[in-house]
Amino acid sequence: MGTYVDGRTSQNASYANSIAIPILAINTPQIFGQVGLVTQGVTTNPRVLLKGTISVTVPLALVGITITIVRGTLPTDPLVYSATSTFNLSVLASQVITFSADDFVPPITPQLTYTAFVSSNLLGTIRVGPESFDAILVSD
Repeated sequence: MGTYVDGRTSQNASYANSIAIPILAINTPQIFGQVGLVTQGVTTNPRVLLKGTISVTVPLALVGITITIVRGTLPTDPLVYSATSTFNLSVLASQVITFSADDFVPPITPQLTYTAFVSSNLLGTIRVGPESFDAILVSD
């Protein structure tokens, strides 16, 4: 059974339609959440459980929204998770995307930082909220 070591939350927007942040560049990751976990107390078998949500409005076209999580702060840091949701022409309402990811046995440093990015393959996508990103570190 795992033992809780640390947990953090990055809450950028708590409510629906509480923000209006356009994604201005095609296929360019835009940060929407970041957490740092303190690793003091890790014994063996560290695991990081990650989850989050982001809500966007999309243009009236076939559009792909990609969520990417890295261990670090830059889009080029080690990839932990990536998924693309595709929305078609008939979507008019805000789209809520939720995700759950895990990082098994990450290298233990004094702090583990995880960053969540969103990107779109089409201009006109707008982040509208809510947006949250959570991480929990456990170890045996």
